[in-house]
Amino acid sequence: MRRIPTAVLLAPALAIGALHAGALGLGLLGSVGVRPFGASAPSPEAWSRAAALPGLAASVAATLWVAAVATAIAVVLGVAAALALRSVGRTRAAATLVQANLALPHVVAAVGALLLLGQSGLVARIAHALGLIDGPADFPALTADPQAVGAILAYAVKEAPFVAAVALARLAAAGDGAERAARGLGAGPVAVLRHVTLPMLTPAVAGAAAVAFAFALGAYEIPAVLGASRPKLVPVLAYELFVSRDVADRPVAVALAIATAAVALAVVGVVGAVLRAPAEVRA
Repeated sequence: MRRIPTAVLLAPALAIGALHAGALGLGLLGSVGVRPFGASAPSPEAWSRAAALPGLAASVAATLWVAAVATAIAVVLGVAAALALRSVGRTRAAATLVQANLALPHVVAAVGALLLLGQSGLVARIAHALGLIDGPADFPALTADPQAVGAILAYAVKEAPFVAAVALARLAAAGDGAERAARGLGAGPVAVLRHVTLPMLTPAVAGAAAVAFAFALGAYEIPAVLGASRPKLVPVLAYELFVSRDVADRPVAVALAIATAAVALAVVGVVGAVLRAPAEVRA
């Protein structure tokens, strides 16, 4: 059988990458007032206006908080799920159950979390029916709250299967030889987990965590449905500026989006650089 050239196999990924790079490039030009087919001089006005937006610092802090906490929870849940699946033999049914929501759109997860965790949602109504609260309104505000609990949980539940899939692939590739050797030398289960299994998983899980963090940092759907009106997360703020009646707000929105993308790319780049560094440098 004739082998398919590597260039052909990489073509779809390269095409998607080129589209993203082109979009970022055009966005960057637009944020400084340069139109590709018009005579216009660069100007930092949009960036100055973006930096002076009221409440921007609170929005940035809230966005970083949501992305960081959701990623941390997703990593813990994903690694735990991968280890549990491995311990029970990674049955196909169990793996499918864990990874079932990978293809579920984030907006569906957001609406589901709203219907489940809202003060008029299913959990609140069950608590009221059981007499745990006097009325659904007494249920803690887990959606549209300043702490963004609902958004964090929705992101964590969505990204945990991704982390689990990456961790399972790493475990399958590495095998259990090192762990069996450690047990043969007298190491207990906790010592094997701490000194063998988790270090073995760290590079793959760190890469998955960087991707999950970057996505949560810039995604719009979940914070739009579950986030508080104040402070707005940066993706929501950028979208509202972009669809504003004032056309002059669009470069400001693009500047916010470009800045968010830059932070996400920086995080992914730093994690990648650390993972590529020699082990003695990382230590």
